[in-house]
Amino acid sequence: MDSAVSDPHNGSAEAGGPTNGTTRPPSTPEGIALAYGSLLLMALLPIFFGALRSVRCARGKNASDMPETITSRDAARFPIIASCTLLGLYLFFKIFSQEYINLLLSMYFFVLGILALSHTISPFMNKFFPASFPNRQYQLLFTQGSGENKEEIVNYEFDTKDLVCLGLSSIVGVWYLLRKHWIANNLFGLAFSLNGVELLHLNNVSTGCILLGGLFIYDVFWVFGTNVMVTVAKSFEAPIKLVFPQDLLEKGLEADNFAMLGLGDIVIPGIFIALLLRFDISLKKNTHTYFYTSFAAYIFGLGLTIFIMHIFKHAQPALLYLVPTCIGFPVLVALAKGEVTEMFSYEESNPKDPAAATESKEGTEASASKGLEKKEK
Repeated sequence: MDSAVSDPHNGSAEAGGPTNGTTRPPSTPEGIALAYGSLLLMALLPIFFGALRSVRCARGKNASDMPETITSRDAARFPIIASCTLLGLYLFFKIFSQEYINLLLSMYFFVLGILALSHTISPFMNKFFPASFPNRQYQLLFTQGSGENKEEIVNYEFDTKDLVCLGLSSIVGVWYLLRKHWIANNLFGLAFSLNGVELLHLNNVSTGCILLGGLFIYDVFWVFGTNVMVTVAKSFEAPIKLVFPQDLLEKGLEADNFAMLGLGDIVIPGIFIALLLRFDISLKKNTHTYFYTSFAAYIFGLGLTIFIMHIFKHAQPALLYLVPTCIGFPVLVALAKGEVTEMFSYEESNPKDPAAATESKEGTEASASKGLEKKEK
């Protein structure tokens, strides 16, 4: 039977099903195992590498790569905004032609996908360029006003290597736009997920608990309480989910009986796991205990989701299982180590917030002054 792991933001559905009055042959156990295992592996890659890149992103000075910090107020609003968006999409698909809506969405995600994929592969591609490669620097600058009132709207710096990555990503984009092939869909989906984990930062663990707790309720309600999420996922043609065919062994790359995993089930726990990695580093103990614990918790939670979905033959809200494990496991470790206070008092300032930057600078200067006073004594 076709299966799906739910998407907390964009819906979940059972992929496939009867088509044109005919019923697909049941997937083999080997095909189902391959599909589920591949989805699990694809989910882990953007979380692991996105978390590592989030550390460099937090320390970076390039304005174009600055993270977007999620505050507790943002976290509290997020389930409401997500619910309104989901319901709005549901009404759109009910009222207007699905074909034209998906055409607009395809063009929108075509542009976003190219940019996300280019940003994702850029660090890897840099290793393949020879030292003699003529790399020139460029800057895209848009300003508003003039003189003293001039204000920067866009200030993006890039080089020739970035343009090469953009060209390669455009090839994948055209492939997706023309064929909607599941591999092209997954390349864009992985890029979106990795960029989300890298660039979306929670400011503290409490905010992470608020966000995951709110989306826990949201996910359960829209999957079990209504058919809205299932309907949207079936109608929505965009790389908002990872898919893998359960009939790959029988049909090869042209397989069409998909299991799916929503990107929200990757990004939302992923940004919490990335926060715990940065917390590990802040402890300066040269251990990544909380990161590895939460990473293992994610594997356990997603595996449990797939198992229950396979047993009951019904799409499951993945956050129902991921939220308790991803929060519970690290908290238990913190209790065992006596570091609960340190965990919940860890705070990340918003690098885009001038007030936070000033406070951080003043705190650094105060610490330096105290150090000098002690040295003089």
